[in-house]
Amino acid sequence: MLYWHLFLAFFIPGILGYGGGPASIPLVEHEVVGKYEWLTTQEFSEIVAIGNSLPGPIATKMAGYIGYAEAGIVGSIVALFATVAPSLILMIGMMVILMKYKDEPEVKNLTKLIRPVIAILLGFMTIRFGIESVEGVGISYTVIIMVASYILLEKVKLHPAFVIALALVFGAITGL
Repeated sequence: MLYWHLFLAFFIPGILGYGGGPASIPLVEHEVVGKYEWLTTQEFSEIVAIGNSLPGPIATKMAGYIGYAEAGIVGSIVALFATVAPSLILMIGMMVILMKYKDEPEVKNLTKLIRPVIAILLGFMTIRFGIESVEGVGISYTVIIMVASYILLEKVKLHPAFVIALALVFGAITGL
């Protein structure tokens, strides 16, 4: 029964918390403090504070911690799954609809309109990252990493995960 309560405590805020983690914090608080009384308000606020200091989505960090505190590793897994399940269900549902209508002219036209927008957004992001890299480590290291990444990705056909790992190793060795 505890696993079911953990699931509900994080699934319901996941459905109702429009806008992501910050919007669902009061809903999670209502469930874990008010309804199930697993935590006090003080303990919950400490979890939120610690969760906000760590990278990544706050909702999954809270779910993992509270689930583990209440029911161990399995509780953590249940709470984490409950947190991402609403988004997962919606994505699968949208993919089913998209696959059903993928050959319709309206969907194809929409795809044609979205591609340039995505390309422009990625271009601006790349420029911003490049500028920040030059400001942070200098132009020489930025060019070295860009050229090496291009060669490894396009010529050697190395998987992007390995290129990222090599860039991290390069940064660790050079102290950047």
